[in-house]
Amino acid sequence: MIPSDQPHLGMIALSHPGERRSSNEDRYRTAHYTTSGSQPQPVIFAAVADGIGGHQAGEVAAELTVDNMLAEVAASNGARPLETLKKGVLRAWSHVHQQSEQLAQYEGMGSTVAAVMVISSRLYTVTVGDSRIYLLHDGQLRQISIDHTWVQEALDHAIITHEEARNHPNAHVLRRHIGGGKAPEPDFRLVLNAGESDRSALNNQGYVLTPGDQVLLCSDGLTDLLSGQEIQTALTERPPQDAVRFLLDTACSRGGHDNVTILLLTAPDTLVTADFKIARFLLMSFFSVLLLLLITGLALALGWWFGIWPWM
Repeated sequence: MIPSDQPHLGMIALSHPGERRSSNEDRYRTAHYTTSGSQPQPVIFAAVADGIGGHQAGEVAAELTVDNMLAEVAASNGARPLETLKKGVLRAWSHVHQQSEQLAQYEGMGSTVAAVMVISSRLYTVTVGDSRIYLLHDGQLRQISIDHTWVQEALDHAIITHEEARNHPNAHVLRRHIGGGKAPEPDFRLVLNAGESDRSALNNQGYVLTPGDQVLLCSDGLTDLLSGQEIQTALTERPPQDAVRFLLDTACSRGGHDNVTILLLTAPDTLVTADFKIARFLLMSFFSVLLLLLITGLALALGWWFGIWPWM
C-alpha cells in the first residue's frame, strides 16, 4: 500500500472514557492508501477495539489489536482484502496472547474489534466480539455485523426474546474475542437483509457504497445507551461531525457507564464507484467504435461519389 494524502471518504472519530471510568480502554485507528499497479485505487482502513481486562490491561490489548491490524493492512497490496483482514485479526490475537502469557499484569487481557476496508467504493468488514458496524443507506440504518455474545446466541436459538435481551445479566458475556489460548474465528458476515443465511451474508462482502452512504463503527458504550432508531435519526438529521458529537454526548448524558468510541465514514457525493468506472469505459469504447465506423463509412461514401476507389 502507498500512503495517500487525503481519504476518499469522509472520516470522523471520537472516543471518550465515559462518566464512570477514569481510563479509556477503547482504541481506534484509521488510515488511507492507494494501491500500486497500473490501475491504482484508493483504500481506507478503519477499526474500533474495546479492551477487556481492567485498568491498563484492556488498554494494552485494544492498542495491540488495532496496531497489528493496521500493520497487516499497510503491508498488503489490496488485492485480497478479506484475507488481509483475517491475517490482521490473527496477528493481533498472537500479540495479545503472547503479552498476556509473558507478563503477569496483562494476564487474561483481550479485546473486541470491528474493522473495515473500503477499496474504491467496495466495503469489506470483519468483527470479533460485540463492537459493531452499521450501514446507513437511503436513510435506513442496519446493523451489518453480528454480536458474538451469549445473548445473541440465545436470541438465535429463541431461548430469550428481544425484550428480555435488553437488560439481560449475560448481555456482555462474550463468546468470541481477541485473547485467550485459542485464536478467534474472524466473522465476515455482512448482513444486509433480515433473516438472510450466513452464506448470503458472506457473499455481501464487497458491497458497493453509493454517494451519501455512511458506515459507523462503535464500541458497546454507545449501543448500550442508544437504540438503532436514535442513531439513525442523528445520522439522517445532522451533518456527520455534529451527528457523531451528538451521539457521544447523549451516551454520556445517560450515564456513560462505559467507554464510548464512534467512527463514521461517509461516501461523498462525488464518489465514483468501480462499477461506474467500468460502465464509463465501456460506454466510451462503444462511442469510439461507433465514431470510427461513421468516419470509415463517410470516407467510403466520398470515395464512391468521386470515383476514388483504392482497388480500382
